[in-house]
Amino acid sequence: MKLEISASLNYRLPEPVDLMLQIEAADGHGQRVLDATLDLGAPDRMSRVPTPNGLCEPIWLREHGELHVAYRARIAIDRPPADLERLAPVPLHRLPAEAVPYLNESRYCPSNKFHAFVDRRFGELAGGAKIARMRDWIESRFTYLPGTSTAETGALDSFVERRGVCRDYAHVMIALARAAHIPARMASVYALGVDPQDFHAVAEVYLAGDWHPVDATGMSRGDAMARICVGRDAADIAFLTAYREIELIEQSVSVRQG
Repeated sequence: MKLEISASLNYRLPEPVDLMLQIEAADGHGQRVLDATLDLGAPDRMSRVPTPNGLCEPIWLREHGELHVAYRARIAIDRPPADLERLAPVPLHRLPAEAVPYLNESRYCPSNKFHAFVDRRFGELAGGAKIARMRDWIESRFTYLPGTSTAETGALDSFVERRGVCRDYAHVMIALARAAHIPARMASVYALGVDPQDFHAVAEVYLAGDWHPVDATGMSRGDAMARICVGRDAADIAFLTAYREIELIEQSVSVRQG
């Protein structure tokens, strides 16, 4: 499948500010960037910071006045759909080093608080079958409701309130998976079928020797999404991080099958 992606960001900056931008689709790991353009205007300063896993290349900007960013890309998705329920768990002692940190708690995913619930609700299952049941449980019991969570909302808050947006669904999915001793991380993606269209967040779990996307909102599929970057939770994958107050003027995202 090929995806045509466009994203536009326009912000007002009351004073000079440092920003970290993460909106470019990754090249590799089940997807290929066929062509892409990124227009950053004329920032005061710009530098790229490649990450060790090759799944993101954050851009540092120093800008004042207004920030105008326009990104367009065509991405070929080479990620076949996986039969999640058939994926085997990986014994902890056989996990690769890059997966081990994703067993642990993080700022928005206090997985240690979910052990009792996971054992009681999903204890009879293992591996992908357990993840699939967790995904279905979240999708069936949560209400997708923009405006009901904030930048401070974590998995425990969302679990109690049973509502939120994609990042909240992903945080709960990650916390439950880690509580079951399955490595889980968060990915920002461009995904076909997301409504309303925006930067989307999903969980990824490590099963059968690879990472597999899991969207607990039910809106997107692994073979119809382009990964941007990955991290422990929303703190690591924000599309724009500003180190002073900034004001949104306009923002849009479009993902179409191309």
